Amino acid sequence: MKKNKKLRLQDPFLEREREQYEHPLPSREFILQILTEQNAPMADDELLNLLHIEDYEADLFSRRLRAMERDGQIMRNRKRAICVVDKLDLVKGKVQGHADGFGFLVPEDGSADMFLSEKEMHKVFHGDVVMARQCGVDRRGRPEAKIVEILERGTNRLVGRLYEEHGIHFVVAENRRISQDILVAPGASGGAKVGQVVMLEVMQQPSKHAQPIGRVVGILGNYGDPGMEIEIALRKHDLPYEFPKDVEKQARKFSPTVHAEDSAGREDIRNLPLVTIDGETARDFDDAVYCAPEKGGFRLVVAIADVSHYVKPGDALDKEAISRGNSVYFPRRVIPMLPEELSNGLCSLNPQVDRLCMVCDMYISSKGEIGKYRFYPSVMYSHARLTYTQVAEMLAEPDGELARSNAAILPHLQHLYELFRKLLGAREKRGAIDFETVETQMIFTDQGKIERIVPVVRNDAHKLIEECMLAANVCAAEFLQKHQHTVLYRIHQGPTPEKLEALRDFMKEFGLDLTGGDEPQAGDYSKLLKRIKGRPDAGLLQTVMLRSLRQAKYEPENIGHFGLGYDAYAHFTSPIRRYPDLLVHRAIKAVLLGKQYQPALKWAELGVHCSMTERRADDATRDVEAWLKCFYMRDHLGSVYAGTVSSVTSFGMFVSLDDLYVEGLVHISELGKDYYHFDAAKHQLSGERTGQNYRLGDRVQVRVVKVDMESTKIDFVLDEDEEDSEADIVAKPKKKAVKGKKKNG
Repeated sequence: MKKNKKLRLQDPFLEREREQYEHPLPSREFILQILTEQNAPMADDELLNLLHIEDYEADLFSRRLRAMERDGQIMRNRKRAICVVDKLDLVKGKVQGHADGFGFLVPEDGSADMFLSEKEMHKVFHGDVVMARQCGVDRRGRPEAKIVEILERGTNRLVGRLYEEHGIHFVVAENRRISQDILVAPGASGGAKVGQVVMLEVMQQPSKHAQPIGRVVGILGNYGDPGMEIEIALRKHDLPYEFPKDVEKQARKFSPTVHAEDSAGREDIRNLPLVTIDGETARDFDDAVYCAPEKGGFRLVVAIADVSHYVKPGDALDKEAISRGNSVYFPRRVIPMLPEELSNGLCSLNPQVDRLCMVCDMYISSKGEIGKYRFYPSVMYSHARLTYTQVAEMLAEPDGELARSNAAILPHLQHLYELFRKLLGAREKRGAIDFETVETQMIFTDQGKIERIVPVVRNDAHKLIEECMLAANVCAAEFLQKHQHTVLYRIHQGPTPEKLEALRDFMKEFGLDLTGGDEPQAGDYSKLLKRIKGRPDAGLLQTVMLRSLRQAKYEPENIGHFGLGYDAYAHFTSPIRRYPDLLVHRAIKAVLLGKQYQPALKWAELGVHCSMTERRADDATRDVEAWLKCFYMRDHLGSVYAGTVSSVTSFGMFVSLDDLYVEGLVHISELGKDYYHFDAAKHQLSGERTGQNYRLGDRVQVRVVKVDMESTKIDFVLDEDEEDSEADIVAKPKKKAVKGKKKNG
């Protein structure tokens, strides 16, 4: 026994355990070390004796072992003996389901995904965390896995539609990655009618031998009810959409106006004619701007709502803001990160009222280069709430009626526009990538359904504000980097070696080349974009270039922003609707006070979480828009439209319609009597017998033949009408690729 007591003293993390616990247990690291040294699985009593675990410690030690099991450090074999996972050649990862029944294991260590057969997926739901072992390769040569143990269940509630078959009720999940039907326990349908959308609580998780079982805990309504698409998306993507009572209580305590004591210690810039410039429907105003010429350049003041004055680390508002990560903007509805009292009230830079703000006060040279700048807390007064359309009109028509009615503001807008032209020149010199994309807006009927979809034209006023915000964001990143204060940077990496090679191979077919060698910069992309501008196949080439780049994300390690061409970039300008911006504000304030701000969570964890909430919001809004577009297209069955091939897959091609900005699938079986082969590198389907090619960017004419509301899918077929009209000629797909010479954040 004395030997065992001495063994515990060899724990390299003993002092850490003593600091945290009155009766320190062997650390996780030491337990793993001991288990590894035994070179064999151990029974519980063997491990307890070896580590001299006293009776009063046994329960706590068992909890530690269970936690290590949950984290995938150890697991138990069939005899319940404890095994070190690293010695079992097991992989811990998250299950990613597919609508067709199979799935993938996404390993935690970042290694290659592993295929999960439909049989394996029968045991789990999408989102479950499991331990698995490679059991071979599938027919495509991918590593295939067998699930050994389920560590954590990811689905306890889900939203879906209620069905009945042979007297048995079941729910089909709205999340198509969950392919199993969930049986409803007898008498547990909660009064829901067949076909209605319900919330289901999972009572029995799926297993090797049994289907999942649940009970209805809420009825959302009928599938076609106005706004139902948003209600489904909120629950499907686990978006927090109701503020807890303690959050609402805290928000109600704030006065709707800024008091004199709130302004103490702040610079007073209420005399500056700051204005907000946003869209017509905007209700939360994060930023206000002011510009004036100075010797050899301009003074640019960007004032941002001081959310950090009201939302304190660790309070109810802060915890909820972390959970949400960002506001979510659906068509006709917003799920704000902060309660309305703050997001549309006290933190919104509304006109003709005092507001607290954080200011980035910059000097920018006549070449558009940022010189000196400083940050400071302030109190401001917005002199006008302007829209992009109004500003564009005033700049275009300085003698017009709108400009005359805003005569006091007009000179400052003209200064802003002068500065914008300088910043635009600096952007071009920097080589920032500027893909030309079309954004759309849905116009709704009073019943909440789409009346039409229209393109949103970005005028110079949009771009002007964008350049001002970019300048402030760059200063924020540089300021914190210079003062060596950790923060979440907005990073964007260049293409992976594999994607770079594929892009270059694709461009060679068009006589084009991406310069820059193995590590091209944004300027290399920008040069290529200039070369292809105006070509008939420019859309195709730009799309392939865009898809070669990686997704932007938040990380505490600064590696720069590839697309914008910045060495350091952080989000500072939207703390009302993005949590990373709020973190940046807190860090800047800490530096100004000579302190360090340390959030409750680790910076790396916050980066992963905020990147996830951003993707979650994008997925949810995409789902809602897809549903609305399907509902809209039900009235267009049988109609014929010209469109562009927007994506090519092994099972067909997606076509985006010109006039409606709606996308649908032409299945490979509808391409004609031929065997079609998919070439991923060339983004095309090629007919074996006919030599007919369908490629990304091709112009085609299609007929709408099916709209499936449940799967939110629209099916097209190629239109075979041979009328000799200009539209038809444009719509003809090309048999061979056209060779020859062919704008982000």
